Amino acid sequence: MNYDEILDTFEKNMARKINSIPQRLRLFTTEFSESNSIPNDMIVTGLRGVGKSTFLLYHIKQSGKKILYFSADNPLIAVEDIYMFVSKVFMKGYDGVAIDEVHYAKDWSKNLKALYDDFPDRIIWASDSSSLILRKGLADLSRRFVFISMPIMSFREFIYLETSKIFNKIDPFNLSNTSICANPDAELMSLFENYKKFGTRPFYQNGNFEERSLAVLDKVIHSDITYFLPTITENNLRIMNAVIGLLSQAAIPRIQLRSLCKDWSVSAEKVYQLLYVMENVGLISIARYPNDMKAMSVGAKILFADPNLYYVLKGNQGTQREAFVMACLREMKLPVYASKDETSGDFIVENSGKRLTIEVGGKNKVFKHSDFVVRDNTDYPSANVIPLWLLAMGW
Repeated sequence: MNYDEILDTFEKNMARKINSIPQRLRLFTTEFSESNSIPNDMIVTGLRGVGKSTFLLYHIKQSGKKILYFSADNPLIAVEDIYMFVSKVFMKGYDGVAIDEVHYAKDWSKNLKALYDDFPDRIIWASDSSSLILRKGLADLSRRFVFISMPIMSFREFIYLETSKIFNKIDPFNLSNTSICANPDAELMSLFENYKKFGTRPFYQNGNFEERSLAVLDKVIHSDITYFLPTITENNLRIMNAVIGLLSQAAIPRIQLRSLCKDWSVSAEKVYQLLYVMENVGLISIARYPNDMKAMSVGAKILFADPNLYYVLKGNQGTQREAFVMACLREMKLPVYASKDETSGDFIVENSGKRLTIEVGGKNKVFKHSDFVVRDNTDYPSANVIPLWLLAMGW
């Protein structure tokens, strides 16, 4: 198949995808252009399934310009030189390109840099599910491209998709200076129960959320991680699956390094390497103690980056709450650490120049010695008590 035939196929594919864009999109996609000018050269990263492809297609449609969308993992382009193909696209009169799953393209970093340098007046957008993979090309691209990180969906976005109601973002640690933003009536609390189960990625709207989530999990392990670690073995893959199973059920989300190494006949260095990659492809979040700068560390707690995985894997509810809180804080761009003194609280978060201790639990959870307590199954906030649903309205 020649370049013209590939281009014709991609044009048809793009038209089908644009015509299939839902009427209601997650607010990150639509609000982004309201608060930011869309750069000519950008790379969008985020977990698989959070809506990066839709983000690109929506902004192609909104731009009014002639931009070609295609995915670099399409077999038609897999063996082609992406620089030569995109050059020919530009010669056909296109204003730009949007390349999904860009790391699948051979020498993608070098080619993006060359396209940027050789076609300074054209639009070059790209996306990928693994920021770790993209970091391999960051030295070449950081001065040329704007990097945009797409978070998991917030509760306010889930509410919008379900009801069309739009609520403002809130700062949960300064509720005295803002309104509660939403009335926690029976409808909202019911929506929140659903959000905790399947609301962090917009593909829930297509049904079969658990099956789709497991497929994403499998893709991350067998595609993203193996791409970054090409020498990975079957035993390494089984170790990662074992870690996932262990973390989903654990009341205390930690791994015993020595036991893991002994049971699986693997070195500590390899376990550290696997955990590092699992964290950086967005599968897990490692909560470290403040000032823990060790490169080789299992941290204090290991939690799923997407708390919905606990529902999918029938995991521990208490651990899911902690993962939920950690995910919310990180999506609000707040530094969060594990607390060394668990009699004081579960986490330490930096907010407005202050270090705050946070305790996490159910509706009757006590403060211990924490500054704030985050409670599940609670509707209204009170003095230094933050309902879990309200924390998820912060981005």
